[in-house]
Amino acid sequence: MDARGARASLRGWGGVATMAVLCALALAFVLLLPCTQRVTAEPGRAAPRVATGAQARADGCTDAEAHERTLAPAGADGPTIEAIRARTGAKRKLVVGVDQNSYRWGYRNPNTEGARLEGFDIDLAHRIAEDILGDRNAVQFKAIPTNQRIPAIQDGRVDMVVRTMTITCDRLRQVAFSAPYFRTGQQVLAPKSSAITGYDGSLAGRKVCTATGSTAYAKLDADRKAGRLPGSTDLSTTVPNQLDCLVRLQLGEVDAVVTDGALAASQAAQDPTVELKGEAFTTEYYGVAMKKDADDLVRRVNRVLVDYAANGWQKSYDDWLSATLGKDPAASKPPAPRYLSGS
Repeated sequence: MDARGARASLRGWGGVATMAVLCALALAFVLLLPCTQRVTAEPGRAAPRVATGAQARADGCTDAEAHERTLAPAGADGPTIEAIRARTGAKRKLVVGVDQNSYRWGYRNPNTEGARLEGFDIDLAHRIAEDILGDRNAVQFKAIPTNQRIPAIQDGRVDMVVRTMTITCDRLRQVAFSAPYFRTGQQVLAPKSSAITGYDGSLAGRKVCTATGSTAYAKLDADRKAGRLPGSTDLSTTVPNQLDCLVRLQLGEVDAVVTDGALAASQAAQDPTVELKGEAFTTEYYGVAMKKDADDLVRRVNRVLVDYAANGWQKSYDDWLSATLGKDPAASKPPAPRYLSGS
């Protein structure tokens, strides 16, 4: 049995068998969550790939400062918030696009009744709902694939997306973002036995998996074209959901995964046969994404984030991420927010 076959036979917490069960739960059932609402799976549809880079665009935006292009916090209600509050009965909920397969971020915990949705992003969604509707459980979660985050916002299927979504200039042209609530960077995930050493020449001739529409794919594609990544690196394997890359890796269909280090660390915790290779090679910031014209909602979320940074962020980090990212959260805390967008 070769190395790929050996990996495919392994079954840990994050092995293929358990992953298949969780994915089946996510796709086959719409579960009623205790103290929350239904999670509706969204169909995977093609979406434009997102380009990244540090060069200035025509509007002067660079990805290095894209996270600063948001509105100042405010608590006043506006048309977006009023429309949310005007919902009646069972529909009086904040509709939030999330992941339900990212361990410790947004995932169904199989050890809870009804496989409850939990994680760092889920905590933040509850906090926003509490501020807007006065009830942290007044949330309708919708499971959104990676490549459907922006379309779901633009189409009005969700009020916002809280799903490990990196703030970039190109995305800012399509949706609005809050101030950042988390800092991370792209990293390589590969089997412990692999000769891959990181984001370097060891990826030559290797098949790398990324999520469609992700900043990981955009970075690799740009670097390969620019000669910063070996031209023989195979980037042909893209998937709708990032977790699918881990399954491909476990099956031996790819040699490595590139994704945010925060997500990769959680995947390594699920499967003890894989590990992070090398250091993070980008700096990225997660933000809450909303419609372009939802200024009142953006300002309200930014006000929530100010309060959350002082009371809530650390507890959520300790509960969900300290086991995978370490007890010291310094590397993950976002910088002090700057609100450079106009009113």
